[in-house]
Amino acid sequence: MNIEVLGALAVQENGVSITPTAPKPRQVLALLALHADRVVPVSALIEELWGATPPRSARTTLQTYVLQLRELIATALEKDEYDEQGEQDGSGATRRRTAKDVLVTMPSGYLLASGDGESDVRAFERLAGVGYRAMDAGDFPGAARQLREALALWSGTAFADVQAGSQLEMEIRRLEESRLCALDQRIEADLRLGRHRELLAELTVLVNRYRTHESLHGQFMLALYRSGRRGEALEVYQRLRATLVRDLGLEPSAGLRRLQRSILAANPDTVAPAPTNGKQRLVHTS
Repeated sequence: MNIEVLGALAVQENGVSITPTAPKPRQVLALLALHADRVVPVSALIEELWGATPPRSARTTLQTYVLQLRELIATALEKDEYDEQGEQDGSGATRRRTAKDVLVTMPSGYLLASGDGESDVRAFERLAGVGYRAMDAGDFPGAARQLREALALWSGTAFADVQAGSQLEMEIRRLEESRLCALDQRIEADLRLGRHRELLAELTVLVNRYRTHESLHGQFMLALYRSGRRGEALEVYQRLRATLVRDLGLEPSAGLRRLQRSILAANPDTVAPAPTNGKQRLVHTS
């Protein structure tokens, strides 16, 4: 099974799409796909579909959506007349997988069995983890390469074409925070490699999109300063401070204030403030 959620939802079995077009079955598949090979409780699926006030028929309707998904899975499984990865039955013969083997009913919920397939979320987390470890080891070329590869898996906002309920909204925020952490570290690696001018165009877009993200603004200030644009670097700080005070009633962090003072003093050893484990004050604007 191939699962893609870092953008539009796309789930394939045997190369055949099993992604429904109807909104609510699509929500069910999205949550199951994100947690592939793990049980998703019925309660979580019901909350995703109907929020805190589900109808009395919620469980029955959910079962209907599961049946619709299994019909799509069954069609995809028919592509392989003989399933070489089938399970052995009691007589030792190979049993073909069925839709119920792929979308499994469990005592407390449902499980989507990926069959050791590919998932863009898992690939992203694996590559990002390698990148973080490379950063910790001081291998900045390796970190930049691994994190760039991880970020390339994203084609847009996670579940961009899914009508998200409370469960998916929470997961979308979590995934976006993971993406921003990887982006922050990749830019940090590029700064360590002296790629200041190459980063300016990208950071110009990012600080306008994330108007209160302090780490991105600090990196932009540093890239501008090291590109000989000291005045513009200080203007970035003033714009950020005005936005933080107006929107959040907060002053910039101590690390960002130190960076501003270092740029004012034209300190040749100026460095960006240390990351705060991704816990940035941010406001997203599209």
